[in-house]
Amino acid sequence: MIALLRVLAIVIFAIVMFVFGCGYCLLSPRNPKHVFTFGRLFGKMSRVFGIKLDLRVPDDAYERGQHIYIANHQNNWDLFTVSSAVTPKVVTVGKKSLVWVPLFGQLYWLTGNILIDRANRSKAKGTIDQIIDKMKGSDVSAWIFPEGTRSRGRGLLPFKTGAFHAAVGAHLPIIPVVCSSTNHLKFNRWDNGHVIVEMLPPVSVEGMEKDDIRELANDCREKMRLKLQQLDEEVRELNSRA
Repeated sequence: MIALLRVLAIVIFAIVMFVFGCGYCLLSPRNPKHVFTFGRLFGKMSRVFGIKLDLRVPDDAYERGQHIYIANHQNNWDLFTVSSAVTPKVVTVGKKSLVWVPLFGQLYWLTGNILIDRANRSKAKGTIDQIIDKMKGSDVSAWIFPEGTRSRGRGLLPFKTGAFHAAVGAHLPIIPVVCSSTNHLKFNRWDNGHVIVEMLPPVSVEGMEKDDIRELANDCREKMRLKLQQLDEEVRELNSRA
């Protein structure tokens, strides 16, 4: 019964977001401000799934200027958890096939996000170069999932280097964002307990060149791995008290 009610809620939410969201975005199509607006709305949907979402961002998170954001990518729950951490003037980078997802895909493109063809390495590299050019010529930041695919409860997967090429090429600091594990969440469970999303301190890329990119990726991954472990332990304690 709970699952049925949630399916109904998702359908209604998707239709409303598509109809009114696309209409709203058409007034200023592909404007980065839409990503923040809809990220917040999707984040609020976490309550419908019985998730107690704890968002931890610094006081100056919305006033920091340009950065490259990286976050762990777990499953479809990210849409209702990690999305809450998106800051103003940020566009996310996702796979090209997302545009074919009914309702969501069209809204994803209209809000100004960037789609890349991960199956084609030369096209993906060209898109990273475009991201660098876009960062240099604007005040927009980019949000990238460096694992390149959903981990689905397998912990933090190895990082691809695209995000770090973009950061070094555009001379922009990296801000890691970590969401506690969500593979335990159940669609038909009334109370899904706590999920913590935390924004880590910026990682400087000053003085770095292409030869430093793999080491930079490994360093960021290790910081995120330790934070994920810490958050998971905290969530287990919080849920055990409930």
